Amino acid sequence: MKLSRPLVILDLETTGTWIDKDKIVEIGMIKCFPDGEKQIYEKRVNPGMPIPKESREITGIADEDVKNAPYFASIADEVLAFLEGADIGGFNIQRFDLPLLAREFSSIGKTFSWQLRTVYDAQKIYHVHEKRDLTAAYKFYCDKDLVGAHAALADSEATLDVLSSQLSKYGGGDDAIEALKEFDYQQRNEFYDTGRRIRWWNGDLYMMFGKYARKESLKTVAKIDRAYLQWILSQKFSDEVKDLVEGALEGNFPVYEEWVKEITR
Repeated sequence: MKLSRPLVILDLETTGTWIDKDKIVEIGMIKCFPDGEKQIYEKRVNPGMPIPKESREITGIADEDVKNAPYFASIADEVLAFLEGADIGGFNIQRFDLPLLAREFSSIGKTFSWQLRTVYDAQKIYHVHEKRDLTAAYKFYCDKDLVGAHAALADSEATLDVLSSQLSKYGGGDDAIEALKEFDYQQRNEFYDTGRRIRWWNGDLYMMFGKYARKESLKTVAKIDRAYLQWILSQKFSDEVKDLVEGALEGNFPVYEEWVKEITR
């Protein structure tokens, strides 16, 4: 790869996927220079919070692995120094890694203006140049060309073939369709309701709308502003949200672990 200026390839492992609140647990960077030199930066980070089970399963990083690691504040200057003067590359970094990193810097009073850099996002490039529609999936999984694409029955037949092939490929020898349910875990356990108005974080529920959006947990709002929750009950929110708010006003709050068991039955 020919470079005209330094390029830092960046990846973060985090406690979760909520950019506003989740924390870095590991940062890895490779800095490539036009003359071919490469520098490596790799460091575990103590997030200052328990690492959720889902994140531990994905990253393999547990609380004991970072208990003696530095907090982000103590390595922020060296991270900024490593990024100095370089373009940035990574996979899905524009939607996740860079905004989360900028928020981590902002939380300790430092500025990281990644929007002023040239960013090479491999995921964006991949999605632009490689189709990800049913026709592409049919070719990939079934090695067939989809004739009559966008005709309802043809698309349904192709989808059936794709699901059958995916079950064979990923089902671990289980031919029951339920074997594919596990691949929905990443998004399923983040939001409490189907409308994605309430989400889980660190065992508590947070509203994604209104004056307390992304700021205070539902438990806190129930203590400091009951009138606001009563206002929600008078508005056009879903029954899921209203039932949750009614329970909160009575002092009843779902327990994350029990809620996960219920929805995964």
